[in-house]
Amino acid sequence: MKFLTRLQAGERMTDLCEEFGISRKAGYRLRDRFTTLGAAALVDGSRAPKRVANRTSVEIRELLLTARREHPSWGPRKLRAWLLDRHQGLTLPAASTIGDLLRREGLVEPRRVRRNTPAWMGGRLQPVAPNQLWCADYKGEFRLGNGQYCYPLTITDRFSRMLLACDGFEAIDTVSTRQAFESVFREHGLPEAIRTDNGAPFASRGLHGLSRLSAWWLRLGIRHERIEPAHPEQNGQHERMHLDLKKQTTRPAAPTPLQQQERFDSFLHEYNHERPHEALGQTPPARHHLPSLRPFPERQPELTYPLHDRTVVLSPSGHLRLGGRNNGYFITSALGRERVGLREVEHRIWLVTYVDHDLGLIDERRHCFEPADALEPSEESAAE
Repeated sequence: MKFLTRLQAGERMTDLCEEFGISRKAGYRLRDRFTTLGAAALVDGSRAPKRVANRTSVEIRELLLTARREHPSWGPRKLRAWLLDRHQGLTLPAASTIGDLLRREGLVEPRRVRRNTPAWMGGRLQPVAPNQLWCADYKGEFRLGNGQYCYPLTITDRFSRMLLACDGFEAIDTVSTRQAFESVFREHGLPEAIRTDNGAPFASRGLHGLSRLSAWWLRLGIRHERIEPAHPEQNGQHERMHLDLKKQTTRPAAPTPLQQQERFDSFLHEYNHERPHEALGQTPPARHHLPSLRPFPERQPELTYPLHDRTVVLSPSGHLRLGGRNNGYFITSALGRERVGLREVEHRIWLVTYVDHDLGLIDERRHCFEPADALEPSEESAAE
């Protein structure tokens, strides 16, 4: 105000600008603003540019918002990759800009901050191709609209992230689980290994954690890999898929089992063929998955043990009988009616083998069965 008052009193612009420490250009601009706006010219104006060269157009903005409403669980990176894949030559803003747009429109819910679980430092199979390792689990049960419980069984390929199955069951049992795996095996072939937790029907508290289901896998030449108890992070990729499954299909749950299965089927198709996956370079899993070269055998050949002395069929309860009627040795109920091989390693001491895995030793002198330390392929099988 002093500058403008003395300027209006007739003092020279050059002298005043030198005294107040501003350029003559700033002095003339201030004088012109004061002439036009009066006292309002003394208030700082907005420094925002009158034109933003890279401002998102209305058309692009609506396209992004529409895609987000169609896929409410997808983040900015997935939305951007999905749109670019379907609109060749389309220019889209950066993922950070898309995220800002979604937040301004109220389409992003703030996440609850959670403490990270320390990574497990043990060794695990790291697949480098499809069908080397599958992951399976029963997602936590939930109630349908009619009050009935639903137990979803999910199976994924660890390398390609392909969701191979998502089936809802009324209960967890071995028969239904085996039927689901048979269907997946017929469509995709056999994997080299399957990773699960330690719960039923995948494992048991019996010999080496064997269950009827995992024993069937061994007979098919599939290794069973179990995570450590209370360590779901060892199957983290599969658990992360469960988070998306829960968001999109169970909130709220469908009224009936049939309607809920329709939601699972829709999620499976979108997850495999449309949804970009960050670990796969923002491409869907179906582009990275191939059927296994090992087809599912509809009729399993009889188990043979050419390197063993005897072949014995266990009783329905899992007992093995040697000699007289009373010489019974309990092995495991998971192998009831299964054929095992016996090889005499010392006098009256027999090695018991199922498929190519040594289960333990039968000592006839002490009339006991001693389990092996771990379920590993026998040396003879490894040599073959």
